[in-house]
Parts: sequence; C-alpha cells; structure tokens
Amino acid sequence: MPPPRRAALGLLPLLLLLLLPPAPEAANKPTPCQRCRGLVDKFNQGMVDTAKKNFGGGNTAWEEKTLSKYEFSEIRLLEILEGLCEGSDFECNQMLEAQEEHLEAWWLQLKNEYPDLFEWFCVKTLKVCCLPGTYGPDCLECQGGSQRPCSGNGHCSGDGSRQGDGSCRCHVGYQGPLCADCMDGYFSSLRNETHSFCTACDESCKTCLGPTNRDCGECEVGWVLEEGACVDVDECVAETPPCSAAQFCKNVNGSYTCEDVDECSLAEKACVRKNENCYNTPGSYVCVCPDGFEETEDACVPPAEADVTEESATQPPVHEDL
Repeated sequence: MPPPRRAALGLLPLLLLLLLPPAPEAANKPTPCQRCRGLVDKFNQGMVDTAKKNFGGGNTAWEEKTLSKYEFSEIRLLEILEGLCEGSDFECNQMLEAQEEHLEAWWLQLKNEYPDLFEWFCVKTLKVCCLPGTYGPDCLECQGGSQRPCSGNGHCSGDGSRQGDGSCRCHVGYQGPLCADCMDGYFSSLRNETHSFCTACDESCKTCLGPTNRDCGECEVGWVLEEGACVDVDECVAETPPCSAAQFCKNVNGSYTCEDVDECSLAEKACVRKNENCYNTPGSYVCVCPDGFEETEDACVPPAEADVTEESATQPPVHEDL
C-alpha cells in the first residue's frame, strides 16, 4: 500500500509544526491592552509635539487667536495621526485604521468631557484595559483596594488589564494575602491602618523583632545565642575539625569553607630530594624529577655531560603540571 504511506508521511511535517513551542516573537506579542496603551502614549506625545507649532514671536494677540483655532483643528489632528505609526509597524497601522473614527470623535467632540484619552479609549470604549488597581473582564478592585493594591508591597495579578485574578504577588520580605505580613528574616518596622513596612533582620537572625543581633527571636544556622545575642559559631576551632588534614578551615559569616592546603608553598619543603619538583594536587601533592633527570633515593640526578645537548644546556627544563 505505497500511496497511503506517502500520504501519512506528508502529514508528518504539519504535525511537527503543531507540536513545536511558539516562537519567541509570538510569546512576546503585545496584548490588546498594551497595543492600545502604546497608541495612546504616541497620541499624547503627538499633542505635545504639535503644541503651539509654528508660533513664537510677533503679534501675540494674533497668535493667540490663531492658535486657539489650531489647537482643536482637524489639521492638528491629522498631523498627530500621521506621526503615530512607523510605516513598518503593521499592528500599529492596522489598529489606527480600525479606530481612527473613535480618535477623531474624541478629538472633535469628547475631549473636554473626557480629558483622559486612555480611560475613554482603552477602558470605556474598546474595553481592552482597566484602570490602575483593577483587573479582569469586569475591572474589579485588586486585593487591598484600587488605591493601594497589595498594601503597596506587591503586584496585583492582572492590574490594569482585563486579565489576571487580582491576587497579590508579594515583594521580597512580605507575605500574606495582602502582603502586609513580614517573612522570616524581616521585622515590622512600621505598621498602621494604611501602611506596612518590613525591614531585614541582622544576618545572625532567622526571626527577629528589631535590627540588631540582640533582637533575634531565633538564631540563623551557624550562629548561637550567647548572653542575649546571636554570635557566629567558629566551626574551625571545634573539637572535631570539619575539614581534613590536607585542608585548612576558613570561617566566614556564620559558615565555613574547607580550602586545599598547597603543600608545595609551605616554608618546610614537602619534596626533599635534590632537584625535585613539587606539584600541588587536591588534598595532597606529588614529587617528580624534571624531564631527563634520573631518579635515585636521595636526588634527581642530571643526565651525563656527554648526553646533554647544547639546547638542554642553555635552556631550563620544561615542566608540565600534573
């Protein structure tokens, strides 16, 4: 049955394309709200750029009269619209073409009644955005209210968009449904009916009621409570050393590290035979005679004079690290 097999193989590339993850540009594609906000931002910038255009100096009374006509004119509107989108920005031009009548209506008839173009255009007319502090299809208030969502200590899911669920994602140091509580490692430095601030504990504290090592409720790992304060435990002086004999212990802020001892750099030579080279290795070292030297029990013996070439006599031997 060759024909059916060829048909199945022909569908394989299509199936693979459907299973592939979306391209990065598709994943980063702006939302309808972002596109609307971007268009409004450019429109507002166009209003700034065209304010009092071609005026300055001369007959002030004439300019004010003429400027008043230009300020709300269709000529100024066209100048703003022409500068909104780059020629290559397909989505911007597509949105502008679809919504140009709305923008014209706002400019000529509704600007005084609704001075905030974003609220009128994106929130109330197109209904692709919400006002700050609200979220979702019905623009409900975020957790904690629209004025200070998440107590000002977090981000409201969907804030300002028609998406999300209004829940709080707390900033570092805060927790709780309204981000009003402090995480372990932080203490409440200010709290009243409207504000809550959390400040980091001293590094020695796992929990605390204040900023110093004497305010700890519980000491952090590597610290111990002594005379009312959490102090650093020096594991390196413990009865049972945490590092091996070939390592030295280094205490650093409540913790320790075991670093390799370079026996080859010690004052007392590790390799004692004459002419012997010392090479450090993790946790140990090795003693090796230079290339061409003969190894004996007491020394590394140079080659016989007759076997020494002119090059080896004038250049030091080359050593390779192990």
